[in-house]
Amino acid sequence: MYKLLLPLFLGILMVSCNSDTDTGEFVVGSDYLSVGNKVILIDTLTVDMSTINFDSLVTSNQSRILLGNYEDPIFGKAKSDSYFQLSTSSYDLYKGDSDTSLPNYVFDSIAMILRYDNYFFADTTKVQTLNVRRLTQKVKPNKEDENFYNNSVLTYDPESLGTISYIPRPKEKDSINIKISDSFGSELFQKLKKREVVNNNEFLEYLKGFVITSSEENSSSMIGFKVATSVLRLYYSKYQGETETSLIKDFSIQDATKQFNNISLDRTGTLIQNLPISSSKLPSIQTENKAFIQSGTGIACKVDFPNIKQLKYIASKGAIVDAELILKPVANTYSKAYSLPDSLRVYVGDNLNRISGTLNNSSGAAMYAMLNKATDEFNENVVYKVSIGGFLQKEMLKQSDSKLSLILSLPNINKGVNRLVLGDQKNMKNKIELKIYYITY
Repeated sequence: MYKLLLPLFLGILMVSCNSDTDTGEFVVGSDYLSVGNKVILIDTLTVDMSTINFDSLVTSNQSRILLGNYEDPIFGKAKSDSYFQLSTSSYDLYKGDSDTSLPNYVFDSIAMILRYDNYFFADTTKVQTLNVRRLTQKVKPNKEDENFYNNSVLTYDPESLGTISYIPRPKEKDSINIKISDSFGSELFQKLKKREVVNNNEFLEYLKGFVITSSEENSSSMIGFKVATSVLRLYYSKYQGETETSLIKDFSIQDATKQFNNISLDRTGTLIQNLPISSSKLPSIQTENKAFIQSGTGIACKVDFPNIKQLKYIASKGAIVDAELILKPVANTYSKAYSLPDSLRVYVGDNLNRISGTLNNSSGAAMYAMLNKATDEFNENVVYKVSIGGFLQKEMLKQSDSKLSLILSLPNINKGVNRLVLGDQKNMKNKIELKIYYITY
């Protein structure tokens, strides 16, 4: 459908023909602003949507311990275990005392203290059970880039050193306390007391690290905890005559690159169970006219404009003034538990899903598809919008046959499990829209 707009519209739509390939908006020169010029609204250009899956996402050094599992009715079974290495600033149990005072120091208990970071997803009203296990492999990446990924794993002792069953209260409490085995705590205490461990290297040889896993019996949520302030706390006492002094020693994640989350998704029985390799795509026509996005597991939405070059034949001289992409969440796929994200990251990618950068505005700032939170009786105003005029102008004028795409993901792609379902052009109730404003001159 072509719709003729008043030339006055040009006063508020600013666009540039010389912007980079990742630019979403540009400025129309004054030569175009003529009374005889026409602006056409084009809203029938074909937009193809598909779901893609990145092989791996970096989850180390993300400042979050992500724990839990839940069964998503649309995406499948999501789970996250967290691996980390601990250390401390000093391996002395006592200061200023001689070795003759050693018998005065006594082990009390040991606990893993995890502090909420206010992130949660899915149903937090049910009990979640966590287990702490000891690593048998050092927290050392196998790859040259020194990163750990959502599919990274390390070997560990199956015996649980501590367990807790609790109802998550990330907005009401500051932490949870997991009591650790007294036998493990006493052994660690004796290593320190007898000075068998006096530095970081000796400590890591003795205690390579931990993994915290969640039981699948009851859990229905994913919870985030702070890396910087979560600790393994050793409680002990010093006795001097009739005086007892309570003491603690904290072991923390001092190197954030040595903490990562293993985030997995069992898609069996879902519309996206047959997601292809990362260089391919699953068209939305094969998934009931829907495209899918999820943080943590590498699922993203790809948007293609196969006929964009045809626009240059509308007139001998013409340009895209602006273009607005309107994305609509599919009704009944979101709720209070599965809430909609406030925005979407927009990247530019090629036919093999390789990302070249973010979609940027004329100032070079990354552009986001922002959620319109206005609600109505039928949720027709619940949409994401982003300006992509500059991107389409470049694609329209490109001399080569290669085409770039837009790839949509969530802002917390490396450390959350938020998700979203979008409708394609053939989705009757939640159809993606593309509005292109084209000037002839």
